[in-house]
Amino acid sequence: MTNRNEEIDTLAVHAGRDDLVALGTHALPIDLSSTNPLPDIERGGDSYEALATGGHPDPAGGFVYQRLWNPTVARFEQALAALEHGEAAVAFGSGMAATTAAILAMAADGKRHVVAVRPLYGGTDHLLGTGLLGTQVTFAEAHEVAEAIRPDTGLVVIESPANPTLELVDIRAVADAAGDVPLLVDNTFATPVLQNPLDLGAAMSLHSATKYIGGHGDVIGGVIACSEEIAVKLRSTRAITGALMHPLGAYLCHRGLQTLPLRMRAQQASAIELADWLAEQSAVKAVHFPGRGDAASPLIGTQMRGPGAMIAIELAGGYAAASTVAAAVRLFTHAVSLGGVDSLIQHPAALTHRPVPPEARPAADVLRLSVGLEAVDDLKADLAQAFAQA
Repeated sequence: MTNRNEEIDTLAVHAGRDDLVALGTHALPIDLSSTNPLPDIERGGDSYEALATGGHPDPAGGFVYQRLWNPTVARFEQALAALEHGEAAVAFGSGMAATTAAILAMAADGKRHVVAVRPLYGGTDHLLGTGLLGTQVTFAEAHEVAEAIRPDTGLVVIESPANPTLELVDIRAVADAAGDVPLLVDNTFATPVLQNPLDLGAAMSLHSATKYIGGHGDVIGGVIACSEEIAVKLRSTRAITGALMHPLGAYLCHRGLQTLPLRMRAQQASAIELADWLAEQSAVKAVHFPGRGDAASPLIGTQMRGPGAMIAIELAGGYAAASTVAAAVRLFTHAVSLGGVDSLIQHPAALTHRPVPPEARPAADVLRLSVGLEAVDDLKADLAQAFAQA
């Protein structure tokens, strides 16, 4: 059985695999069944009710239907919960599906007000700003959260490190300010390797599993680690809305966890060196990286175990230079997303944060870099030739 007191490197390899010996298999199995045989009407019906309301399956009653429960997805959830020090985790078809489920689940008691701290991922900002889910939002600074909370506030949302400019938010301070209101932390940039929001008072730690957890740019998914009480609400919401994670996606995400600590540390080491190099380039006006310069923070080494592998840069030549550099790179791929083994570059204001209101949108001279596993000297050379063209 998995021992949750083991180091994260060990948990990453072994968590969520406790039933494999009994199954007589070593590699993670993939159960693609869309429907499952039922033993009889009564036990099948009881299992359906338990699963549709967010509970766990009774093997004697069957798994019923993939939208309600799947063993491949459940193994990934168990593994992620262990890495995030949570009682449970609930997986979804995408990070935005996970965010949507959290908002809907917390608003189910009629508390339809959300307090959010910017910057946030553009999709999250857009979802909250449109009120599409029947919620109202108050965007506040981190130190204003307590004042922004109302009797009908059902959720506080933050992201740290924030997308795209890497600001750090004091999670424990915001959790204290939120009081009894659940705090959702987008932990995508940090991963469980570098940060565990549940240990700091957050109610939910959310990941776009598409990013570092999957790690190879070939799967879309989302997952939230939380208490079992919240997981019941999330699973029920998932069952009703159909925002399930496909078993193949769960397999890929679970497999990705096995190398996550190694990848995260290697990518972080390259990002640290690259950030220092970028700060010396005349084409670069400013470097945003949690571990250096003005962005150095006492939260590194306390809240976070390291600065991560994301970098944002402001270019001295403004938008024109940003446009040129994004088009001129050869080793970096000009693409949205992040966290894969290969390095990516993108312009947040034009892409991921395009739906964000102008006053909250990243500046036009900002590029965001996701540092991969390539040799760091090759990444420097690629950026140097792109800067020369700008």
